[in-house]
Amino acid sequence: EPGPPPAPPAPAAGRRRVAGGLLVLGGCVPGLAAVLALVLCANGVERSAEERERPVAARAASYQAPRPQIVPRTAWLDARARHAQPPPRYDDRVKAVFVHHTDSPNGYDCADTPRVIRYLYAGQTGARDWDDIGYNFLVDRCGTVYEGRAGGVTRAVTGAHTQGFNHRTAGIAAIGTFTAGVPVPKAMTDAIAAVVAWKLGLSGTDPRARVRLTSSNSLSRYPSGESATMPAVAGHNAGFMTSCPGAALTARLPEIRDRAARLQGRG
Repeated sequence: EPGPPPAPPAPAAGRRRVAGGLLVLGGCVPGLAAVLALVLCANGVERSAEERERPVAARAASYQAPRPQIVPRTAWLDARARHAQPPPRYDDRVKAVFVHHTDSPNGYDCADTPRVIRYLYAGQTGARDWDDIGYNFLVDRCGTVYEGRAGGVTRAVTGAHTQGFNHRTAGIAAIGTFTAGVPVPKAMTDAIAAVVAWKLGLSGTDPRARVRLTSSNSLSRYPSGESATMPAVAGHNAGFMTSCPGAALTARLPEIRDRAARLQGRG
């Protein structure tokens, strides 16, 4: 289950993005020397940048996994259930994934998943007064992946799933309750691994790695502004004081990391 919603950043609740520009001024050299100098300088800068970036880009591209099939929001959210909400917020990339369970019943029929997600959305936007469902993705017991929070599945949408650690992360919720002793369907863990492999592959992140994240809220396990090193694929309880995603699903995280790494083509 998600923690309390993240505290909005000042001064405009984090809902406006301001694009900055960089102005570069060059000195003037008279005549033909100026032209030659500019050409040589430009070529040198381009080659230098290419030499630095090519190996990184090549490595990132070689470890990208295919995008899994994702059911859009329109499958579970219609005009009658939709709440007015502000524009989505975005980060520059996703470098970690937090896994959750929804703490809801497990005995649903997979054909009824859209209704279950709509119920979760109503709870988070109603009783909790959130602006949208907190999770970026939800996965049912049959392994079907659903788009959660609005903003576009291909983008680094800032979620509201892990107090203090919503930036540069994605939240994936397993629909159900997976406390100790509860079976976790393989179709579900395989689907979570597929989403992990794809989203982390876009930033070249190894799902088995550990990454540094900075807390944005002191209600998390870490004071605001403090950096924490945690798994690139972590349970909700790594960042917030909770039992989520449940002991059974937590025990499957190593398997999810390994499968996601294989899907990225890593040894």
